[in-house]
Amino acid sequence: MGVGLSILLTDPYIRDPWDVVRWLVGAVLLHDGVLVPITLAVGALLVPRDGPWRGPLRAGLFTAACLTVVALPAILTPRPAANPTVLPLDYVRDWLVAVGVVAGVTGVVRVLLGRRR
Repeated sequence: MGVGLSILLTDPYIRDPWDVVRWLVGAVLLHDGVLVPITLAVGALLVPRDGPWRGPLRAGLFTAACLTVVALPAILTPRPAANPTVLPLDYVRDWLVAVGVVAGVTGVVRVLLGRRR
């Protein structure tokens, strides 16, 4: 915490430390006020109360939500950029592949858990 505070106060690229504080407060509000309620609502609607799908489906939905939050800035950046080397990959495709892998692993885990019972 001390190192982070010293960097916040001495880094020449941070012109106003209150900008960082506002960004952090906004991130907490976005997480607790938007992301968590949406995740809980989707989980309550899609995941049955009991049954063999509950654990794997919740884990898969949570992982897909985390992947989406991480990928969203790159996905929403307008193309083409002034500098094409800044975001050179097809991030929508890569995100879809990652979410597809999560869905596949979720299905495999469910099948394996079903055989174990």
